[in-house]
Amino acid sequence: MLNQDKTMNFMQIALKYLPEAKEQLDNAGVELSMELIQPFMDLFTKVMQEAYELGFEEGRKEPK
Repeated sequence: MLNQDKTMNFMQIALKYLPEAKEQLDNAGVELSMELIQPFMDLFTKVMQEAYELGFEEGRKEPK
């Protein structure tokens, strides 16, 4: 899978949970806008990329 494809998949996952995150932030009194969320989406993508690579490497090491 290409990095761009993975990034799109990660963003789809994030958007799936965005309503829940927005509700939690609203309950905490934190306003959420697309401008405010962009840096967090970038961070989420980096975290997911690293987690994917870690899982991929561990999967390659496991005996079959």
